Amino acid sequence: MKVSDSNSVRVVKVGNVSVGGGTLAVAAGPCVLDTYEEALMIAKTMKEYCAEFGFGYIFKASFDKANRTSIKSYRGPGIEKGLEWLSAIGREAGVPVVTDVHEPWQAEAAAKHVDLIQIPAFLCRQTDLLAAASRTGKPLNVKKAQFMAPEDMASVLGKCRESGCEDVILCERGTEFGYHELSVDFRSLPVMRSLGVPVMFDATHSVQKPGGKGTCSGGDRSFVLPLIRAAAAIGIDALFMEVHPEPDRAKCDGPNSIPLAKVREVLRQTYEIDKTARGELGFSRLDWAEE
Repeated sequence: MKVSDSNSVRVVKVGNVSVGGGTLAVAAGPCVLDTYEEALMIAKTMKEYCAEFGFGYIFKASFDKANRTSIKSYRGPGIEKGLEWLSAIGREAGVPVVTDVHEPWQAEAAAKHVDLIQIPAFLCRQTDLLAAASRTGKPLNVKKAQFMAPEDMASVLGKCRESGCEDVILCERGTEFGYHELSVDFRSLPVMRSLGVPVMFDATHSVQKPGGKGTCSGGDRSFVLPLIRAAAAIGIDALFMEVHPEPDRAKCDGPNSIPLAKVREVLRQTYEIDKTARGELGFSRLDWAEE
C-alpha cells in the first residue's frame, strides 16, 4: 500500500496536552496500578520533570492487565476501583490520564474517567473494540501490533475514523524478532506519521522479552535510552515510558521499567535531541528525496 508523503499531522488534544503540536508529549507511569499513593506520587513527580523541559505530561497505568503471561500474575485493582483511582489521580495531580481497555464493554466505562483510551497492540485489529472505543468521543492511542507492518495500520486507522473517531495516535512498540525478542524498525515512525496522525514511541515495551521468564515477561531496560535517542532523532510526537520507584519490586514489567530516579536524565537527553529534530533538522520524512 502506498502511503501519503504529507508531513502534516492532526493535532490530538488529550486534556490540556497537545499531541502532534509543537512540543513533545510524554505518557508515563507504572505498568499497572498497585497502590493509589504510589501511583499519585509517580504522577506528581513526572509532571514536575516534564514541566522542567516543556513537555506535556499524561499519566498512564492499567486498571487490569488482562494479557499477563500467567493466570496467577497480578492484574491490578480491577475496573471499578482502578478507574476511580485513575480519575482521582488526574484531579489531584492536575494531569490528563490514559489507560487501556481489552473488551468493548470497558470502553464506555473508561471514557467517563480518563482522557485518552489506549488499544493494546495484540488487540489493534479487533474491530468491535476499536469501534466501541471510537464511539466514546475520547481520543485513542492505538499500539501497532508486534506482527503488523506499519503501513497496515492504515486499515486500523480507517476503522476508527469510520466509527466516528478522528483523534487517533499510532504507537510503535516493537516487532517480533524471534522467540522472546522484539526489535524496533524505525521506518515505522515516518510511515505511520505519513498517514496524517501523530506517532508515539513506546520505549519500554520495545525492550520487553515476552514470556522471557517462563511464567512472566522479561526485558532489558539498558536499551531504553538508546532507543529513545534514536526515535527522538527521527521525530516523534509523544513518548511512552513505564516508570517505577523500584522496578525490581514492580508487579508487572519491572525488567523494562525505568527507575523513577533516572527519568529526569532520560528526559534531559530527549529534550536536547527533540529540540534539534524539531528545529534545524526537521522530522524525518518519506518525501525528502523528492524535494
